[in-house]
Amino acid sequence: MRKTGENAMKNILKEILSTSVYLLVVLCVAYLIVTYIGQRTQVSGSSMESTLSDADHLIVDKITYRFQDPERFDIIVFPFQYDKETYYIKRIIGMPGETVRIDVEGNIYIDGELLEEEYGREIIQNPGRATEAILLGEDEYFVLGDNRNNSSDSRDPSVGNIHRNDIIGRAFIRIWPLSKFGVLKHQ
Repeated sequence: MRKTGENAMKNILKEILSTSVYLLVVLCVAYLIVTYIGQRTQVSGSSMESTLSDADHLIVDKITYRFQDPERFDIIVFPFQYDKETYYIKRIIGMPGETVRIDVEGNIYIDGELLEEEYGREIIQNPGRATEAILLGEDEYFVLGDNRNNSSDSRDPSVGNIHRNDIIGRAFIRIWPLSKFGVLKHQ
């Protein structure tokens, strides 16, 4: 009788240890995924309308930019420089080494040539600091929200140019709402 009770206790302890190790492994893998591969984020506001809407849930790809540089029109996530708990999501318009200027008609010029793009919802009313040509450094990007007249972006001195090492990742998949589920269009 005693052996049966001891065996049952050993089996219970073995099961508890096995489950504990399994949970530890799952937590470690989840941590590695969120830290190095991808993370979930939620859009707050309408600065990326009509591409992204308020309350959309996204998966941000944090690994692609470890192997390749960001490209023009990529939608990126980066922290707001004055509040590390606030993240912005915007579209890359200007690339390192380029000069960006927005004229009074709302046209965007890259190195003096009109940028052909169809992401902006309307004509830019306020070019902000881009009224004067902005020369981007070798690791700087100029970003705009798709809802150009309702976006705090590189035109605003509080956002400014985005440094390469500040980019957390690229918006990859919209997971909510389910009716809009899918990979996001960048180029």
